[in-house]
Amino acid sequence: MSNQQEEQDLQKFLRDVDEISRLIQGLSSTDPAVQEKAIAATERRLSCTKKKEENECSHRLDRTLINTRPSGFSNQEGLTNPESFMVALEKDAKERARRRKENEAVANALKQQGNEAFGKGDYEAAVQKYTEGLKKQKDMQVLYTNRVQAHIKLQEYEKAIHDCEWALRITGKSDTRFAEQFCLMQCDEKDLKAFFHMGKAYLALKQYSKSRECYAKILEIDPHKEKLCKDCLHEVDLEEKKQREEEKATEEFESGRCTAVSVNTLLQKLSRPNENALFYAGGIQLLANTVQDGTEQTIFRTNNGFSIINDNEVIRRAFSPEMKSPAEVELSLSLILLWQAVCKENEENQRLLLTHPYVNLQLPTLLLSEVSEIQEQCLALLTLYAQTENGRSLLIRHLNLTKWLQTLMSFIHFSDSRASSAMNLLTSLVTEEKFKIQCRVKLSTEVLPLFAQLLNSVQAVNQTALGRCISVMGELCSDKVVRMQMAESQECWQAALSLVDACWAEGKATRYPECLHAVLALMMNLSLEPSLVIQELAEETSRRCMSLLSSQDGTVVTRAVGLLSRILPASPGAVEERVKQGLVKKMICFLKVGGQITSGYALKTLAVCTKSSRRAQEEILRRDKKCTMLLKLLRAKNEQVAGNAAFCLGRCLEVPGTATNLLGTDIVRILLKLAGGDAQKVSVQENAAIALGKLCTADARHTSRLRELNGMAVLSSSVKYAQGKSSDSTLKWVHDV
Repeated sequence: MSNQQEEQDLQKFLRDVDEISRLIQGLSSTDPAVQEKAIAATERRLSCTKKKEENECSHRLDRTLINTRPSGFSNQEGLTNPESFMVALEKDAKERARRRKENEAVANALKQQGNEAFGKGDYEAAVQKYTEGLKKQKDMQVLYTNRVQAHIKLQEYEKAIHDCEWALRITGKSDTRFAEQFCLMQCDEKDLKAFFHMGKAYLALKQYSKSRECYAKILEIDPHKEKLCKDCLHEVDLEEKKQREEEKATEEFESGRCTAVSVNTLLQKLSRPNENALFYAGGIQLLANTVQDGTEQTIFRTNNGFSIINDNEVIRRAFSPEMKSPAEVELSLSLILLWQAVCKENEENQRLLLTHPYVNLQLPTLLLSEVSEIQEQCLALLTLYAQTENGRSLLIRHLNLTKWLQTLMSFIHFSDSRASSAMNLLTSLVTEEKFKIQCRVKLSTEVLPLFAQLLNSVQAVNQTALGRCISVMGELCSDKVVRMQMAESQECWQAALSLVDACWAEGKATRYPECLHAVLALMMNLSLEPSLVIQELAEETSRRCMSLLSSQDGTVVTRAVGLLSRILPASPGAVEERVKQGLVKKMICFLKVGGQITSGYALKTLAVCTKSSRRAQEEILRRDKKCTMLLKLLRAKNEQVAGNAAFCLGRCLEVPGTATNLLGTDIVRILLKLAGGDAQKVSVQENAAIALGKLCTADARHTSRLRELNGMAVLSSSVKYAQGKSSDSTLKWVHDV
């Protein structure tokens, strides 16, 4: 049966179903006029059907049948008796539903058989099973979309497109004029799959504009598929660019361009077997120097340049970590330099190189070569990939990077450019989420022990590279799984504290400042994750931070205060010890003269101190009885600052006499505005409301002022928290980001 005939049959079937549905609705109507009109239409339909039967016009076996003379209906009985007609139609409908259910079960079984064949790589058998299923149930959309994938595997792209169009017609998303007639309707996942596979088929046929239309439709239907569509459209762009490059290269080769011809000639000479290693090394060096731009890169690709090591035992042996002679070392180096030349800014060549089985297997191991020049050039080649988003994606997709973090970190031991190159590569890769996920695998067992060893050996490694490595680990901590593993590593924390000691001697200039800056930032990130290790080391860590507050390096001071604000909540004992050392005085000093970031951390640190330390509360009041500083901070536009100031004030109001000292200030109005809704953060509103309740409870004169400001409703909702509820769970400091 032709495709056109199949389409006509399906459309007729759908029209018949709609017509019978309308007849049933009309016969069931309570309006006599509507009912009479339906009876007349039914008579005409039955009359036409009878004539067709007399003319012996039968349906094909694989077509859907519509029983126009239901069982139980004969002669003129149904024409004059709508109720009898309805009963007959209902009986017939049940029979058809039974047959459809049976066909659906058979179709599903055939679909499963097709899926099994597809999974085994027998795509022709899969097509056959899906086709048999469609003979049982023509409107089973999944059979079309599954058959599409088998057609694509068999490179039957026109058939794949035809099946996609059928799948879309079933749900009314398209007709024969797919691009013009598509209308926005609610599409399910199967519709999106049809557009996706259609785009792939058009791409294989080099019909780039139609392929883009398909992906644009997906994005139009479901904006959440932006990443998928972006990747697909990028693939279309690459294929179109590849075609243009190859057409241009062919023209220049045929016109006799010298370098283009030379690439082809050199490749032919290099295909000669059984020459010595220096012969191949020299030829490859000439080839690398000949590749000047995209034309030569394309000629190299289209003349099977990437198979240069496939059948040549001499070249293949050289392209491995086990170097046996200087000639083989030179050959290996020349080959890596050739890859750099042909892959520079050429995404198709980059893809082909990484998907080459032998290169894919050996390239990562060459990083472990004992020859420094080979390591250096391998790093240069990988860095070439890491410079672009697509290149990074290729590295992550085609290379097993689970051990790369550990491997690249080991280069910190070198004092030459290898350490810098390795860190450049890591810095690029760590921006990719998939790389972070891969780093989870061996982090605890292999990476963290090596990292701790490097932190403990700051004097024996490349300090600049170590600082960058620590920053990379800090970036990795944006992944929660990685952060949890690092936060729970006591070895890692102890090594970080040892590095702080190595970088800082109180009263002296900071040594290795890049390392100290980075490790403090890393510890700040890790302290966001609660862990028993952090609780155990909170006192020791806070003592180091307290010492760093005397540094002349502003970055060190800011990060030390930030770490204090995050580490102290884990240990009330550490808070008490630091308060005894004069922490409150230092934080107040930073609030007066520090920058915005330092002041924010200092205020958070004060909030932590006042939460558990009565001594901290009293010291704040001893230095500022009327809480002038806190009142100023309460007016801050930054809600984090205002919220933490309200927290501190609420705790300080637990000290007898504090509320009385605040008479004559504008404290009631300030707190009322924050509690009454000026603040957007709920925690800020709660802190202000609780402080207001404590204020009025401690001294009734503040209640009178509140009444003057019409704020009693706010007080009534907050006083229940204030009276007898000064526990840790009541007030909430506002966390920094």
